[in-house]
Amino acid sequence: MLSAARQGPLASLKVVEMVSVGPGPFCGMMLADMGAEVIRVDRLERKGGSTRSDVLNRSRRSIAVDLKSSSGVEIAKRLIAQADALIEGYRPGVMERLGLGPEVCRELNERLVYGRITGWGQDGPLAHTSGHDINYIALTGALHAIGVKEAPVAPLNLIGDFGGGGMLLAFGVLAALFEAGRSGEGQVVDAAMLDGSALLMSMIYGYQARGQWSGERQSNLFDGGAHFYGVYECADGRFLGVGAIEPQFYALMLDLMSLDARDFSDQWNEEEWPRFRVALADTFLTKTRDEWQAIFAGTDACVSPVLSMTEVAAHPHNTERQVFTDVDGVTMPSPAPRFSRTPGAISAPPVLAGEHSEAVLADWGFSADEIAALRGAGSI
Repeated sequence: MLSAARQGPLASLKVVEMVSVGPGPFCGMMLADMGAEVIRVDRLERKGGSTRSDVLNRSRRSIAVDLKSSSGVEIAKRLIAQADALIEGYRPGVMERLGLGPEVCRELNERLVYGRITGWGQDGPLAHTSGHDINYIALTGALHAIGVKEAPVAPLNLIGDFGGGGMLLAFGVLAALFEAGRSGEGQVVDAAMLDGSALLMSMIYGYQARGQWSGERQSNLFDGGAHFYGVYECADGRFLGVGAIEPQFYALMLDLMSLDARDFSDQWNEEEWPRFRVALADTFLTKTRDEWQAIFAGTDACVSPVLSMTEVAAHPHNTERQVFTDVDGVTMPSPAPRFSRTPGAISAPPVLAGEHSEAVLADWGFSADEIAALRGAGSI
């Protein structure tokens, strides 16, 4: 469901998003869902390269600009001069070569918060090399800690690109905007997926420092080593997620499984974990996932069905809270977090590159004659 008008706690915020992939658009989506007016500056050659199913592109408008031309760069400058923040996800030095680096933009707008998201950061030996999520999490210990005993397993691209990337950039931009509201001066936010991936591992590094985390996968509390925290297969080949950490939840789980708690009483004896895991696995294989779901539903046993992406929208809890939203036939996550007085909303379906070029320019102060001239010159 789309909102009738832009709303949310960031409703007065104006952001220019230099279009990139992955974490940059995710940051733009987060800000736009919370009400910010985010204008995507697409490169002219990308026009026609996006679709309504590109969920990360929702809630904002797009202008396609020839950034290789002086007139195209001037368009970007005029937008940036009016913005509260800019976000970009290019390699270090690209914005400078376009003539849109931080120094240039700060001269246009001293209050501008200039948000940059890269994999390795703006400096360091790897700053100018290529990489992807898996490379960034490999250097922070995150990838080593996730997987089976035999080998690490890539956890999609959620840690580096999105949790440690786009979400970190959104946090950094809003923190800098808060400070700019007091000082009257903007600044550069250097958000690196490497840094963010390391930050997300903070609690695990704390466990390691206390001697509570082994370097061997599937031997620790949260990596599948503990029999009461992990994934179990059911009779129908589907799975359950088990997180019965606290003793009272652990006891309830065993009771609902019709297991004798005395046989599993030494819950925190790590030497017993492999044996306990086998016993639980054998029991879970006696019923289907949905049969177990019916047994555990509404209890504190901390056992949940592992739902596929095609199942999630129909789950009663997800349905009641409207965790997912259908926009023009595309199922997508709803805006989060939630606000009691100024809720965020999806204000528009995923935008097509260059879809609003003339309308954006008009709204941001370009005259009809200027727009016609730019169109005629092929700058937009």
